[in-house]
Amino acid sequence: MKRSPIAIVGLGVLVLVVIILPFTATNYLLRLTTIAFMYIALASSWNIVGGFIGYPSFATAAFFGIGAYASGILRGASSLPLPATWLFGAAAATLFSLLVGPAILRLRGHYFAVASLVLAAVLREITNAATTLTGGGMGLNLPAVGAINVDVQTRLYYVSMLVAAALTIGLATLIWRSRLGWAMRCIEQNEDAAIVLGVNTLATKILGFAASAATAGLVGAIYATWIGYIDPTDAFDDLLSVKPIIMAFIGGVGTIFGPVAGAIIFLVLEEFVWRNVLNFHAGILGIIIVALLVFMPGGIGSIGRGIEKLRAYGRAGRTSDISGAAPPVVPS
Repeated sequence: MKRSPIAIVGLGVLVLVVIILPFTATNYLLRLTTIAFMYIALASSWNIVGGFIGYPSFATAAFFGIGAYASGILRGASSLPLPATWLFGAAAATLFSLLVGPAILRLRGHYFAVASLVLAAVLREITNAATTLTGGGMGLNLPAVGAINVDVQTRLYYVSMLVAAALTIGLATLIWRSRLGWAMRCIEQNEDAAIVLGVNTLATKILGFAASAATAGLVGAIYATWIGYIDPTDAFDDLLSVKPIIMAFIGGVGTIFGPVAGAIIFLVLEEFVWRNVLNFHAGILGIIIVALLVFMPGGIGSIGRGIEKLRAYGRAGRTSDISGAAPPVVPS
């Protein structure tokens, strides 16, 4: 696919900024950027199941938490290098997805959504009960990363989350362009028709579920080491399942770079509202997100239609003021 010179230049500038940032930015900005990379990875991870296949998955928190705890437990019990423990966390999340995927992926629609949502709650209770292994409700403290100072650690996790985000986007791109991606799009369009075409729908969904689990588990493993402490409420937080969905919808579900843009926009909104409206930040953030989804249901790519919809509401309001009649219904 031929790319425009503007897109190539823009990508080059972005890469340059990402490379220079660790040497010039403050620790606060680096921390914020690291969170952005984490959000990008989680949104792109969810998009493999929710966007490509069209299955409303709420299992991201389960995969994230398994990756965090598996990596944390191994790190506390061994002296393996960090990358090895992170990969173990990703492998544990993948194995879990392969165990539960064949069962819940036979469900469709809201039945699948509820089944995937329950996973994090069940794992949270199991983790709370397994006090000897996980620390239970008291949480799990992870060993410090050597004797390196705070500035070096900040840059270490910046690079680590950047790599996780790049791997997730790269995996999503490979899947999209492969035969597996074609099969996923067939399921998203019409699963029954895909079966008629000879697509092994269950195997396709399991592979997509596993890819989503591996990347979310990797992010969870890196996050656990970065924070240095995890507990069941934090690791299996339901918001970790909800936020990636919102990010993907803001940027555009089922695209490669839509979740990337959506994650950045979400983080900017979250940070701006948090800093300026501390007492009611969740409510205002929710209102902003609902407005974005109503007027841009296709993500930022549908911003033109959103503007037209606002204009239509305005014209309808002026017409009703003049005529005294009720404003007509504006089609979506």
